[in-house]
Amino acid sequence: MTIPLACQEQLLPGADLPQKFALALALGYHGVELRGRGDLEFARRLPELRRARNAGVVMPTVCVEMDHFIGDFDPGRSRDAVANLRSQLSVIAEIGGIGAMTPAAWGMFSRRLPPFEPPRSPAGDRQVLLDALGELGEHARAEGVSLFLEPLNRYEDHMVNRLDDAVALCAAVGLPSVRVVADTFHMNIEEDDVHAALRAAAPYLGHVQVSDSNRYQPGAGHLNWPALLRTLHDLDYRGWLALECRLRGDRVRALQQAATVLRHAQPRQVAA
Repeated sequence: MTIPLACQEQLLPGADLPQKFALALALGYHGVELRGRGDLEFARRLPELRRARNAGVVMPTVCVEMDHFIGDFDPGRSRDAVANLRSQLSVIAEIGGIGAMTPAAWGMFSRRLPPFEPPRSPAGDRQVLLDALGELGEHARAEGVSLFLEPLNRYEDHMVNRLDDAVALCAAVGLPSVRVVADTFHMNIEEDDVHAALRAAAPYLGHVQVSDSNRYQPGAGHLNWPALLRTLHDLDYRGWLALECRLRGDRVRALQQAATVLRHAQPRQVAA
């Protein structure tokens, strides 16, 4: 089994999604991961997205792109993030995708930087996240898609940093529609053993985003891609690998390098 590759839309040159997808296919990708901005912007893209789907563009997932998220300290901003994600889940379902992803927060607070102590307790953080994930999980289940929770490294978020943090929240919510995103960049910082972390999270693992150790394209850093892909194959991972990174060098050559590295890293099927 080959794990399909997606490339985030903003990385691909092209005037529209069909052009971007044509280039993605030529470079070795199988789909385009979308970005969902705030103010319900993703829903306003529905005419464009319907045309793209009718033209054959494969769009499996959407990654939320806002300046506030479900774990925001401000209740109004948290509710707005939930409302945007509900909309994104409905849109991605309509265009044949599998789900939408979000971190708990991004750039809001870090225990590794002053003032070190957040204004809300760990119990308060957990309750806000459980409330949001429960509502979004029910909505995702009704739409036939999944909500994916992404751990971020300690400098970008203080609440959900490792896969086991995300798994614990998913388990507490108790809905099969709430699953975990593994991002190789954040795992490289936070996990003691990325392979053990993936194995432990396997029942909840729904999506994987890839970049190298330096946040550039796979092949530009020091991650062991054959070992990582072997672990995913051993786990019978059935989701996507979505490229989310900066690009070093010529854009098209960098995208081609990433696809080549990820394809060649996947274990070969051996005939019986």
